[in-house]
Amino acid sequence: MKFNLKLELLVFFLITLVCLLFLDKSRYYEQKENLFKEKYFQSLSNEKKVKYLDSLALLLPDKKNDTVLRNLYLKIGAEYYFLNNLDKSYKYSKVALKLSIKENDSSRMAKSLYYMGDCYENAQKDSAYFYYLKAQKIYQKIHDDDKLGRVHFNKAYVLFYDGNYPECEIEITKALNYFEETDNLTAVFTCNNMMGNCLEKLFLYDEALKYHQKASEVLKTMEEKGLGTKDAVNDYKVTSVINICNLYERKGQYPLVIKNLSELLTQDLLHRSPSAYATVLTNLAHCKMKNKDYKNVEALFFEAIKIKKNSNDPGGTIYAKIHLGEFYLTQKDTLKAVKSLKEAHESAVGQRNTNEVLTSLKLLSQADKKKSLFYANRYIKMRDSIERVKAISSNRYARIEYETQSIENENRVLTRKNFYTLIFSFSLFLVLSAISLYIYLKYRNKELRFVKQQQSDSDEIFQLLSEQNEKINRAKEEEKNKIARELHDGVMNKIYSIRMNLGFFNAKVDENTIEKRKGYIFELQNVENEIRSISHDLSQESFLENSDFNTLLLNLVEKQKDVNDIEFHYLIDEAFKWDTILNIYKINIYRIIQEGILNIHKYSNASEAIIKIEMIDDKTLKLSIKDNGKGFDVVAEKKGIGLNNIKERTNSLKGHLEILSKRGKGTQITVLFDV
Repeated sequence: MKFNLKLELLVFFLITLVCLLFLDKSRYYEQKENLFKEKYFQSLSNEKKVKYLDSLALLLPDKKNDTVLRNLYLKIGAEYYFLNNLDKSYKYSKVALKLSIKENDSSRMAKSLYYMGDCYENAQKDSAYFYYLKAQKIYQKIHDDDKLGRVHFNKAYVLFYDGNYPECEIEITKALNYFEETDNLTAVFTCNNMMGNCLEKLFLYDEALKYHQKASEVLKTMEEKGLGTKDAVNDYKVTSVINICNLYERKGQYPLVIKNLSELLTQDLLHRSPSAYATVLTNLAHCKMKNKDYKNVEALFFEAIKIKKNSNDPGGTIYAKIHLGEFYLTQKDTLKAVKSLKEAHESAVGQRNTNEVLTSLKLLSQADKKKSLFYANRYIKMRDSIERVKAISSNRYARIEYETQSIENENRVLTRKNFYTLIFSFSLFLVLSAISLYIYLKYRNKELRFVKQQQSDSDEIFQLLSEQNEKINRAKEEEKNKIARELHDGVMNKIYSIRMNLGFFNAKVDENTIEKRKGYIFELQNVENEIRSISHDLSQESFLENSDFNTLLLNLVEKQKDVNDIEFHYLIDEAFKWDTILNIYKINIYRIIQEGILNIHKYSNASEAIIKIEMIDDKTLKLSIKDNGKGFDVVAEKKGIGLNNIKERTNSLKGHLEILSKRGKGTQITVLFDV
């Protein structure tokens, strides 16, 4: 009995101890769970939310690494993200990742990587893509299809806004494959909407329309099933209609677009989503302008801009101002057009919105006639720069996937080989890869720049010579008419007269008739000489058959005789061969001569000017423009626009410019190019 009593007491003691430990652990988890007060947090202002999260983060480092702690760090990271504090969001998501790796917690590792990718989504798209890819690989291992769909959509989002539309289409297709097997209709709508936008960028308008219509059908299903809030579904509807109308506008179906957009302009939309309301206004005004219905268009743009500013939507404001400037161009009001486009351009530069910067520059080159060349050159330079960046980075996302996989494979090798040897090999591989990539990209960039420059040169040469070709064609026509008149009125009449007289005298053989016949034979010799002279003129190589860049320059100088009394001389070695000179040099030489002539007309008061082109040592082209005008002090006087243009063109081809001038001694401009 005593033994049994002792055993019972021991068992009771153990049970009590276990219960106490369990209760203590429960309190521990309960305490950690209650650290984040959701209702209280949501009632705070944004500024107080940040302070609350900062204080909470200070309490966590000493806590035990369990699922509750990791969830808290992820919660903190998410809330910082919603407060647009991306640095802190990334910091605490990374802490959650480290803790999850220690405990081999795959789902939270993937979630941490996903959050870290979100932090880079707008700032560093390749970094965002890298983290999404790592999250994707973990979700594939744990077979979380819903999260996989989200990751593929986010990768597509990154690719879309980086201009990589073909790869974006692939990622959206993968996302749709996952979401269509789930009940997540919001995600299905979003994917179809993104696919439509992507195909629109690829100019596949009919296919894009199909996906936008699919997105619209998904919204109807959501309404029927009562999924999502009413406001959210209505906002999705507005987005869907706007996207479909954009496609109809591209097809020129303006009345249909105007009708659909007008139906969206309700007080409910204005109250619920002012920015969306303003977007509809902008698109409606732009479509009416395209349809040549200018009534109230300006007022619609003004209202849209006002709402966008009040909604703190700089991108929408820029978009509306650009279209307002385009409207003023249609109304021939260049002053208002330039003002609106300049404001849009400055805002686009500040927002680093490259698409709108390009659009505004292109329209400014049309609106601002005085600075047309300036804006056109900036547009071309920026467009070429963007194209070079795209050429360099077009495959970087594929490289990220490849390099990520390579690193994972090499990490597995690290467990079997000597660590230091592998580090050395891997470092060497990276260095060699970087050198090879640098050499390849440098060569590729040089090749692309050369091809683009050649194309641009050819286009401009064509424009410069087109007028000259018209003159040549007119001259040829005049030459043919002249020859026809000479043959008909001169030669043919003479031959007919001689033939008639010889026929008359053929029947007579007296001495007087023979003498007259000799005279007509002599006249036939004269006709023969005249025909030979005309033939000789036709066979000579003339301006009509030898029109080239030299002729273009000669005509440019000859035209100056009609402008004022300055006597211009154009000197060039007859053996000079323009066909050996690249088009880019020809274009700039032509423009420099134009600027030089203009300066002489405007400022020099000269009576004579000489334009001379020569080759030095068969490798240096020398252009000199000299006048005997009043001259100027090169050091003291500020250079005007003309001389600055000459300087810029010379520098663009790495040439050398020299300006010599003194008061009363004339001016000489010398430009040297190594061709």
